[in-house]
Amino acid sequence: MNTIKNVLAAIGLICLSGLFIFAVQKAPQDNTISSEEKLVNDYNVYAIPVPENLDFAGEAVPLSDPDVYERMDRELLVNTYWQSNGLLMFKRAQKYFPIIEPILKKHGIPDDFKYLAVIESGLSNVVSPAGARGIWQIMPATARENGLEVNDNVDERYHLAKSTEIACKYLLKSKESLGSWTLAAAAYNAGNAGVSKRLKDQNVKDYYDLLLGEETGRYIFRIIALKEILKNPKAYGFNFNKSDLYNNIPTYEVKVDTEVNDFTAFAEKHGINYKILKIHNPWLREDHLNNKSRKQYIIEIPEKGYYSKP
Repeated sequence: MNTIKNVLAAIGLICLSGLFIFAVQKAPQDNTISSEEKLVNDYNVYAIPVPENLDFAGEAVPLSDPDVYERMDRELLVNTYWQSNGLLMFKRAQKYFPIIEPILKKHGIPDDFKYLAVIESGLSNVVSPAGARGIWQIMPATARENGLEVNDNVDERYHLAKSTEIACKYLLKSKESLGSWTLAAAAYNAGNAGVSKRLKDQNVKDYYDLLLGEETGRYIFRIIALKEILKNPKAYGFNFNKSDLYNNIPTYEVKVDTEVNDFTAFAEKHGINYKILKIHNPWLREDHLNNKSRKQYIIEIPEKGYYSKP
């Protein structure tokens, strides 16, 4: 029995050695990639060329600095090859950018700041461990200081138009205080005081000269990478039709200045169900509206036909 086992083991070893030698013989002699090569299993991974000229809000990225170049390269690679997330960003941008863009323009905020919202939340109403909420990830104190209602019943951080207005106010103050749009964007992540202190401690004036923690150190580079990819989808391998993207459903306004005891009944009165009501009004946090102060709220109701069953 042992003799047979030994013979079989020897045969196996010879076969394995042969396969290894064959593989080495077939290995390419260099690493040059031709654009005309056929795909292997329909999928290849390539290095991403860093564009020669990149900017944020018109402020140039100093790519001649090796550290800056490597950090930019990292974010282009990470965000290009996170394909599922990238496709979702294209889909959601079609839905939400038309709401964000005119508000930025109204306040004189560069259009590039819409990509800050992309990296803050992935254009979703997420909740951070620190308690920031909504697409712009606004903290409760900042929201209340700027006139948004935040409580268990109503949380206007989930109201995209209103929260964009608050983000604009914060960014304008940061720009005035810190002197550049790049630093203003960094301050959205680390706070005005935090960025100002680091500039003073390190005796520099520019974001790209600062030594920062992991999150804020990557922050601007992530914004620029998403901007570059979302503006040039085919250059980064993203293929889709316009019909693949999400669209905003047209709505009309219903003004409410009283209590609403039952949003299920309220929704049905307007030809929709509770789920659809909450999708279009995520700032309504409960199944009723207290409104003891008789404040006027505007509730969005989708136009007829968009949610109809076939």
